Amino acid sequence: MSANGGDERSFEAVTASCVKYFGAPQGRHPMEIVREVMDDVNFPMHNFAHHYLVPAVLLAAMSVRDGSTAESFEKRLAETAKRAKNVLPAFCGFYGACGAAVGCGIFMSVYTGTTPLSKDTWSLCNYATSGALEKMADIGGPRCCKRNTFTALKFMKQYIADNLSAELDLPEEIECGYSKFNAECIKKDCPYYKEEGE
Repeated sequence: MSANGGDERSFEAVTASCVKYFGAPQGRHPMEIVREVMDDVNFPMHNFAHHYLVPAVLLAAMSVRDGSTAESFEKRLAETAKRAKNVLPAFCGFYGACGAAVGCGIFMSVYTGTTPLSKDTWSLCNYATSGALEKMADIGGPRCCKRNTFTALKFMKQYIADNLSAELDLPEEIECGYSKFNAECIKKDCPYYKEEGE
């Protein structure tokens, strides 16, 4: 039983978009999954499903890149969702570890088959989480699930290149279009902020 079993719709939105991307990736890039999910009416501004969105998007992109079978991808995606549901809401403020950053570690663990007993890949998973957390902490609070998702993905683009020798089609520059939905938006202090009307 997961800690976050109550709201399945937002998790389903992530799964549906990732499966669709995996089935027809030509001409699309992973950030389109992110935008599609974030624009879904079942996906709130702040929601623990961002803890799933980050590893799911990374898994979809890497699975397309490495030629995984649909069966293998969907099995790993289900495991990713299962683990992400155990990262409590408000983890960032109450536990000091944003769930989107933990999602980076979840991705690395699922993708590399890492367990608590692994030797060579154990550090890769922990450095993925800690590296993303450092980037988020440098920006500061209050919480923003969109900002932290973008930060996690931007960090992982370079991390994956350095450690898995793979290039992901994720943009260097990301602009956020969700500021108007966030009462706590830090606006110009956020690297992704775009003023309305621009």
